[in-house]
Amino acid sequence: MISKCLSVNEQGNLTIGGADTVQLARKYGTPLIVYDEETIRNNCRMFRTSIEKHCSSGGLALYASKAFSCREIYRIINQEGLGADVVSGGELYTALSAGFPAEKIFFHGNNKTEAELQFALKNNVGRIVVDNLEELKLLNNIAKELVRTAKILLRIKPGIDAHTHEFIKTGQIDSKFGFALETGEAFTAVNTAAGFSNLELTGLHCHIGSQIFDIEPFCLAAKVMTSFIAEIKQKLGLVISELNLGGGYGIKYLGSDNPKEYPEFIECVAKTVEASCGELSIDVPKLFFEPGRSIVGPAAITLYTAGSVKTIPGIRTYVSVDGGMTDNPRYALYKSPYEIVVANKADKPRDFVATIAGKCCESGDLLQENAPIQNPEPGDIIAVLATGAYNYSMASNYNRIPRPAVVMVNCGEDRLIIKRETYEDLVRNDI
Repeated sequence: MISKCLSVNEQGNLTIGGADTVQLARKYGTPLIVYDEETIRNNCRMFRTSIEKHCSSGGLALYASKAFSCREIYRIINQEGLGADVVSGGELYTALSAGFPAEKIFFHGNNKTEAELQFALKNNVGRIVVDNLEELKLLNNIAKELVRTAKILLRIKPGIDAHTHEFIKTGQIDSKFGFALETGEAFTAVNTAAGFSNLELTGLHCHIGSQIFDIEPFCLAAKVMTSFIAEIKQKLGLVISELNLGGGYGIKYLGSDNPKEYPEFIECVAKTVEASCGELSIDVPKLFFEPGRSIVGPAAITLYTAGSVKTIPGIRTYVSVDGGMTDNPRYALYKSPYEIVVANKADKPRDFVATIAGKCCESGDLLQENAPIQNPEPGDIIAVLATGAYNYSMASNYNRIPRPAVVMVNCGEDRLIIKRETYEDLVRNDI
């Protein structure tokens, strides 16, 4: 199995966190997203202890809420000593409603509204990551009206394309996020921020991509960012004390995937920052990291019930399930790979090739094509693995399909953390 929380029991059924997935499907219905709490907590601790060990000036892992946001996940990451990265008023509201400490929240976004910025400042959010000059001006005006000083980071485009074998230093200038280094835009932003009386520039932020298996791009980004910190000190006399290097650490979706251990990322980046700061004669900043997918992605599976099994001779076999792109749009969006198991036949060989189709009135509503699975039959429980990130958070009500329930398991015990939507929920806001 691609995740340590998955196994097969004596009945031949797939288990997650010691809980029988077939029994979970019967108890809660399908589609059903199931998380293993122990895996989430272990991943949180791995990041926390790695940062404590390798970051000499201190640091903090900020859980990237966009991967999966609900009250229970904020309770868990708070208990595990992490901060939170939010990208909307809704994520911020959810975190605060779960009792998450506002001072450990970093608020991102390339187009925050005035209402969102007011909400953040009134609730004393720890840091606001500013994306553009218009936001700088707006935030300063709001902070002035509220008689506050907003602590900010500036989002910088370091010019690194992490998804090529050669790290293209100018490849990422074309992005909707942040200030570009190459054009001088980033330096202008720093100078502008320094002139605003109700803003306190504490740090810089960058993010080079997602689902990255290589360590070298992260280290290259660290060098670029520390060089910019040195330039700021030299030219403006400003000391940048915080450096947020984002996230993007890859996870194992397929058996052939071979991601590095996450502590290796932290160690390499921390050593790179220290060495670079030493060469540039600047103080080592406090380091922040934003793991999201790498914390929750491997910790969950999605369970479906198979409906029709339709074989087109010489073409393919379609196995239709009671979910699809409404609870996992990632394959429809960008052909994301997943491993799939017939949960009630998990002890059998996966020697049947099928395309897993959703129930939406959309020909592109597929979860995987030509996937090796056990011989499928109507009524089987189909499990899609590693669906903990960007599945429920990207779910929709297309075709007026209710979003699924979400369950957390811990040492074989299960509890509901998000209720299944009802038809009444679908019309609740209709006039």
